[in-house]
Amino acid sequence: MGKRVIVIGAGFSGLAAATALADQGYEVTILEKNESAGGRARKFETQGFVFDMGPSWYWMPDVFEKYFAQFGKKPSDYYQLIRLDPSYCVVFGSNDAVDLPASLPKLEALFEKLEPGAAQNLQKFLKQAAYKYDVGMNTFVWKPSRSITEFLSFKLLLDVSRLDVLQSFHSHIRKYFRHERILKLMEFPILFLGALPENTPAMYSLMNYAEIALGTWYPMGGMHEIVKAMVQLAEEKGVQINYEEEVQELVIKDEKVRQVVTTTGTYHADAVVAGADYHHVEDRLLKPEYRNYSESYWQKRILAPSCVLYYLGVNRRVDKLIHHNLFFDEDFGLHSHEIYTEPKWPSKPLFYVSAPSKTDPSVAPEGCENLFVLIPVAPDLEGDTEATRDYYYNMVMERLERYVGHDIRSHVVYKRSYAHSDFIQDYHAFKGNAYGLANTLSQTALLKPTLKSYKVKNLYYTGQLTVPGPGVPPSLISGLVVAQELDREQKKRV
Repeated sequence: MGKRVIVIGAGFSGLAAATALADQGYEVTILEKNESAGGRARKFETQGFVFDMGPSWYWMPDVFEKYFAQFGKKPSDYYQLIRLDPSYCVVFGSNDAVDLPASLPKLEALFEKLEPGAAQNLQKFLKQAAYKYDVGMNTFVWKPSRSITEFLSFKLLLDVSRLDVLQSFHSHIRKYFRHERILKLMEFPILFLGALPENTPAMYSLMNYAEIALGTWYPMGGMHEIVKAMVQLAEEKGVQINYEEEVQELVIKDEKVRQVVTTTGTYHADAVVAGADYHHVEDRLLKPEYRNYSESYWQKRILAPSCVLYYLGVNRRVDKLIHHNLFFDEDFGLHSHEIYTEPKWPSKPLFYVSAPSKTDPSVAPEGCENLFVLIPVAPDLEGDTEATRDYYYNMVMERLERYVGHDIRSHVVYKRSYAHSDFIQDYHAFKGNAYGLANTLSQTALLKPTLKSYKVKNLYYTGQLTVPGPGVPPSLISGLVVAQELDREQKKRV
């Protein structure tokens, strides 16, 4: 009794929660809406091209090491990692690009060339960022953030005071550097957090430490290799994964979920972990009296961006590109304004191109290129039409072709776009978001949507709309933290 757990969704957080609970002796079934695991990190194959559908950056390798080590495994048991060097390229114009070297001495030399004294300041910055990474990733993100008492030890209060939680990243980084290019390079990782540097706590310089000190990696075969590894490990632990089985209702009795109703059947549950979109679970699967938050609460949340994606199969090699390429060839301020301040379809967006075939020949036919093009845009935009997608495709491809110096579009033999309506259809993503909630000060730790239902005793939440936040490593941690909370409370009741 008390051992049957249903997990909704086979994304990173759902798989992590399910595996941890199965390891503790629970009978776990994952109910997944789509035909394969991974959530936003699914993949598809066509015409010899293998496309990762979502995450493309492998940062914080220590988090993956810790995850697999918890079950007596290591990433190398499942996939081969290589460190990228250069880590990525930033394109400022047609004939103006900077490769970010993986070597710290080379990066210091690059900074020093741009701004005398910047190498020494980078060392000072990274020393402080290393402390934030240690405290943030080894202590704070593992807190379930359900009570202020979790943070009341003297050491944690001292740590908080040194984490620059109340200072913006924008102000913090300008204490060390003045050169506009260095500022752009250092503020780039903050884009992954889904907020302007002015609204992001300086604590998140830990992202710079992760990028510079720990490196940018790639699992050969693609990011979906992580998902395959997690699925294999989950099944080794006894987790049952049922695909194409969408949850339609949570039946509550005596303040507990008793049944989980899907498109094909009904499951009894002693506890439920919802790894699906938090807002969707509350709005569609629960009656109003069992919801944690009102609709007005959700409407006031600050979301990280959505995006317009293009998956392109190209029947020739593309010059000048490396694995990761960031196009900062237009005004960052204007694009940011059109995402965060006055949400609209962007005038001149920045964009990102991943070319994994530069590293991994298995993801494209010989002599061909696999391109993943991403444009960050505001969530909840109307007008996600084929015409809109074609307009932005031609806009960014014109700039990409100008940079590489040759035609690409006439060599595209496969093209697929993906945007707001697809995120909603495939993941029930709130407002078509791609990354979850923005990591602003008002949406950090205790101020995020809680991982435990206030009104249903055996219902828990995990994923990018709850603690610790968006991104693959935080999602892994979210699943482990919620599993720990569920197990602790179940044992307390016995």
